[in-house]
Amino acid sequence: MLRILTVLILVLAAPFARAESEVRLKVLDEAGDSLPCRIHVTDEAGKPVFADGLPLWKDHFVCDGSAKLNVPGGKYSYVVERGKEYFPAKGSFTVDGEDEATISISLRRGIDMAKRGWWSGELHVHRAVEEIPLHLRAEDLHIAPVITWWNGRDLWKSRSIPTETRTKVDGNRFFDVMAGEDEREGGALMYYGLKKPLALPGGKGEFPEHPSPMKFVEQAREQKGAWIDLEKPFWWDTPVWLASGQINSIGLANNHMCRSQMYESEAWGKPRDTKRLPSPRGNGLWTQEIYYHILNSGLRYPPSAGSASGVLPNPVGYNRVYVHTGGDLSWDAWWKGLKRGRSFVTNGPLLICKANEKFPGGRFTSDAGETTQIELDIVLFTLDSVPTIEVIWNGEVVKSIPVAGRQEAGFRATIEVDGPGWFLVRAITDKEETFRFASTAPWFVNEFGSPRRISRKSAEFFADWVDERIERVQLKLKDPTKLREVLEYHEKARVFWRQRVAAANAP
Repeated sequence: MLRILTVLILVLAAPFARAESEVRLKVLDEAGDSLPCRIHVTDEAGKPVFADGLPLWKDHFVCDGSAKLNVPGGKYSYVVERGKEYFPAKGSFTVDGEDEATISISLRRGIDMAKRGWWSGELHVHRAVEEIPLHLRAEDLHIAPVITWWNGRDLWKSRSIPTETRTKVDGNRFFDVMAGEDEREGGALMYYGLKKPLALPGGKGEFPEHPSPMKFVEQAREQKGAWIDLEKPFWWDTPVWLASGQINSIGLANNHMCRSQMYESEAWGKPRDTKRLPSPRGNGLWTQEIYYHILNSGLRYPPSAGSASGVLPNPVGYNRVYVHTGGDLSWDAWWKGLKRGRSFVTNGPLLICKANEKFPGGRFTSDAGETTQIELDIVLFTLDSVPTIEVIWNGEVVKSIPVAGRQEAGFRATIEVDGPGWFLVRAITDKEETFRFASTAPWFVNEFGSPRRISRKSAEFFADWVDERIERVQLKLKDPTKLREVLEYHEKARVFWRQRVAAANAP
């Protein structure tokens, strides 16, 4: 009886099944050619809609310029984007649930950074390896190391490690499949340029203190060509990693900054003063403050960028770093440029700057007591409103340049700097729900025969941080042998930062 009843219910329900319309989206460039892109489609309730057979994540999918949707009748909205250099396209369509429709969408390029010698990359990608070529095209991205090993997870346990881990796409786009991430109680370090994975401890949801992340830093350095990125400045182990001298770059545009939201806390990192730096954008300003303390301590690290697409809601390349290599691009030339700090990071505006004709990363020297005049040439391209472009000297805003309107505009400014230090240029949008900004890497000013500028305040900031971190480790790790092994690195960091305080030559 139950079987007959079930059949009757199915038969009666069949006529009321919702019909679907087939909608084809075609995205074209200004010449009318098909254009790879990212597409966000939502129904009237705001629920995301995805295309058949295309890579998707959270609220979007990517395609090579065409996509097919099968959707019930109703009204749908779409946003089509391609990286940072194209104007987005927005619109809507309505279908009755039985028809077919073709929607043609045109994207217009606003600026061509590659023609100016600037090439985009991002350092925190968790997407499937087989999807990466399409992501590079769809996001107009040129460099992407792909995370294939992580704590407790290693793609290469079930696959043979390829002889060549790097792949070229379309002549000037590159990805490498041997990137990894060590994310634990003290924070996250990213590894690039290795030939094989590191055997990291822990799995999902586990954040062990032992062994120290520094053990794996040491192992990575045994592989020639390793690049180690401090993924966010506010991680608890940041002072230890800085003191080791083994870090190559620091994530200034990081995955707490998302396309339509902020991750407002510091997770397992040093928390900010939320009264002084309130949500939602306080985390972004805290990130920059800590980076400025690093530079004020006499340490020179270029900023990096990563989105964590595949873990957090971002599309690939939302946070990215542009590096100037000149004409043609190669994998090695891009990393060489990043090492020199000839770069800027962004999750929105594009900020091309020169200081006395020198790109970011440039050095200036002067006689003691001499004032150095810096002429800044700035090009800003932005799709969001930017109130001002700011010049930061030794951590303080020394020049604010009003910005009227959006899109591309040129600016000139002069600053006079007295003594040694560093400066950079930044542009923060007035986007309320997230921290959307651009920042150049720093330029540096030295005096002949004088040591680097070291701020006592900044050195003490990290020295106190080490002491606080040691207390946390002692509370977490009870095994005396393991505790002794881990604290060895923290004690070395304590000595380093106390020596930095003693050597300070600036307030």
